[in-house]
Amino acid sequence: MHQPGLDILMTKVKSKYELVVAAAKRARILTEINHPQEEPRTLKPVTVALDEIAGGKLKVERPRENATK
Repeated sequence: MHQPGLDILMTKVKSKYELVVAAAKRARILTEINHPQEEPRTLKPVTVALDEIAGGKLKVERPRENATK
């Protein structure tokens, strides 16, 4: 498995910054799930996170802006 292209990933998010933050948060969760006692994963957590975003398995939620500023 390879990392999905940036053109595919950018259709799922509004900016590269949002993509990086979402992938990092998901990768951290995946790392915490994989305990050191278990056998190591064949794919890196960031690769899995990017694949989930590209495949639509992971939705990026944006905070709502307050209408009463």
